[in-house]
Amino acid sequence: KCSPQDSSMNATGVRMVTRSRSRGPGAGPRGGGEKAAPLWKGEAAAEGRKSPSPSRHRRKTQKLNVAYDREEEDTKPPRAPSWEPRDWRQQLLNIRAMRSGKDAPVDWLGVEHCYDSDAPPKVRRYQVLLSLMLSSQTKDQVTAGAMQRLRARGLTVDSILQTDDSTLGTLIYPVGFWRSKVKYIKQTSAILQQRYGGDIPDSVAELVALPGVGPKMAHLAMAVAWGTVSGIAVDTHVHRIANRLGWTKTATNSPEKTRAALEEWLPRELWGEINGLLVGFGQQTCLPVHPRCQGCLNRTLCPAARGL
Repeated sequence: KCSPQDSSMNATGVRMVTRSRSRGPGAGPRGGGEKAAPLWKGEAAAEGRKSPSPSRHRRKTQKLNVAYDREEEDTKPPRAPSWEPRDWRQQLLNIRAMRSGKDAPVDWLGVEHCYDSDAPPKVRRYQVLLSLMLSSQTKDQVTAGAMQRLRARGLTVDSILQTDDSTLGTLIYPVGFWRSKVKYIKQTSAILQQRYGGDIPDSVAELVALPGVGPKMAHLAMAVAWGTVSGIAVDTHVHRIANRLGWTKTATNSPEKTRAALEEWLPRELWGEINGLLVGFGQQTCLPVHPRCQGCLNRTLCPAARGL
């Protein structure tokens, strides 16, 4: 059984990211006291250069725009959305009511419950990332079982790198696409050891650069491992339900487009709860096939339910 959620890495208590964001719970200096490598090497190099002459204007370093880096936006006052869905507040209240029991698989087998709460902070963060990598296209029960087998052998960056591919594949099977995940886990673990001292990056931009890590995983890793809400984590459940409820201005055909559409209007203070709320709702009520609309409190407010 996966371990209970550690209070120091509680995703529900995450804080909003700011320009001068501090590290999350239990976050000490990475790599045994070494300073983490800068995200943009060009910026670090430019910062250390001196102008050859006082009369010559110093060349301004350009900041590379990253699709998932929203720290720049956080310094601006919130603006009212130009569009928002009809009845979304009541729909949200109804989903909260239906999810009040917290008895969906995600509530007791999700990423918040699959790391070793007694492990050092750096190891816990690595286990959070690994569970997210395993969870893609995989049910929570299967991911939890794989994490339990891995943890029984001592789940650290070093232990994974010392495990041969065949053994690792046996341990994580039958997660979806397990052969590809063996490769990605090994590649990512090597990068974490070489560049981050065995820790995981603390920015979405660096996380999505790792093999096998997508935007949903990165945003969840930021929330659970670092205690920072960096964006809405959109998986197949959130993508499906958002479209059924009419929470996107136009229909979207990918989770990333759904994420962008939701972040356009949904108040930022709600971003942190949406993934867990809708995933559990999708596991119990708003199923992919044969949704249980008759027992749903939103049956008269949901465009998809009215169309059935």
